[in-house]
Amino acid sequence: MTPGVTSSSETITHSFSQTSNRSLYTHEIEIRVRYGEVDMMGYLYYGYYSFYYEQARVETMRSLGIPYKRMEELGYLLPVRDLHIKFIKPAFYDDVVRIKTMIKKMPSVRHDFSYEMFNSKGELINAAETTLVYLDKESRKPVDCPEFVKELLRPYLEH
Repeated sequence: MTPGVTSSSETITHSFSQTSNRSLYTHEIEIRVRYGEVDMMGYLYYGYYSFYYEQARVETMRSLGIPYKRMEELGYLLPVRDLHIKFIKPAFYDDVVRIKTMIKKMPSVRHDFSYEMFNSKGELINAAETTLVYLDKESRKPVDCPEFVKELLRPYLEH
């Protein structure tokens, strides 16, 4: 099990958003910060944020109908190329954080995800971006995003 992930406290929503002539796909989950994930100050340890964002990204893809397991069965791997995190405020033990995941542009070989993490007061406490790369499972060489992924994103990203 991925640290920090408890299905009993997870809430999932997704939506189409359009702002400033810009379309995007959004999806949200909530995760409760567990005791074993905090440091001596009671803050969510910085290393766990990447686990939370991974869970948010996996659930975003699942919400589109593309579980990662299925991608692997179809011969695609999606390693993380880049991860950038901006720490604004800490999350604390037993907080329920809401993570909004956004896909802002059609993927190619690279698939970019943006994240915003909010505390229960609705305050932005963390923001991040990841870039994943589509690889052929056998050759481990970069390949273009599969057409079926683009088809699922097209209603949200092309307006």
